[in-house]
Amino acid sequence: VQLQASGGGLVQSGGSLRLSCAASGPAFGKIYSVNYRGWYRQAPGKRRELVAGINSGGSTNYVDSVKGRFSISVDNAKKMVYLQLNSLQPEDTAVYFCEADVVYERLDGTVVAEVVLGQGTLVTVSS
Repeated sequence: VQLQASGGGLVQSGGSLRLSCAASGPAFGKIYSVNYRGWYRQAPGKRRELVAGINSGGSTNYVDSVKGRFSISVDNAKKMVYLQLNSLQPEDTAVYFCEADVVYERLDGTVVAEVVLGQGTLVTVSS
């Protein structure tokens, strides 16, 4: 199972972006559930940090630096998670990743439960 993030790009300070993350695979087998945990980001030379979290009940939490500017949402029917980024600042420049708890069945019938960190999308904010 893979999580693919998209929607990143180059934006001027004060601008907005909407990131999306979708689950796909396995090539053979079946996905039973995808429960998104949230969005992380990692800036050059810095540790990865949780930017926005969400639980199965829909409760959200945000790192202080993005409160009031970023918003996380989930579309369970589409198995997708979104991150709306508003009032972007140069310090928001980073690669953004989504993470989820995934349960899926392999071709041989084995059921697997694991935490998957998706491929990231780069957000660059110019001053």
